[in-house]
Amino acid sequence: MSAPVALTYFPKAQSTFKPPLIANENAFLGDVASSEKIDPEKPISCGFYRLEKGTPLVYTYTYHEMKIIVEGSFDISDEAGNKVHAVPGDVFYFPKDAKITFTTEDYGLAFYTGQRKEGAA
Repeated sequence: MSAPVALTYFPKAQSTFKPPLIANENAFLGDVASSEKIDPEKPISCGFYRLEKGTPLVYTYTYHEMKIIVEGSFDISDEAGNKVHAVPGDVFYFPKDAKITFTTEDYGLAFYTGQRKEGAA
């Protein structure tokens, strides 16, 4: 019989975790957790993405990702012509190879889970 596997807890991560700047002057993203050490062949990583008013972020996904808007709002569009004004509670699936444009009039904060190694965004 194997030993029990413990959960990992990140209290108040939405309000206390500050993702680092990743692009332009206004796009921040940071992984909070990853399964990479436990499952290196099929890792998933999760964390927070924050965009502040300013330069749009255009991002081509090299992995599959799910994102839920938790604060503020985003305007999100893709190359297929889809455009959404995203607000808290909205959930998105961004498939691998999707080219997505994110903008905001103030700021937006989202929680994501991506099928990738930690820090590979």
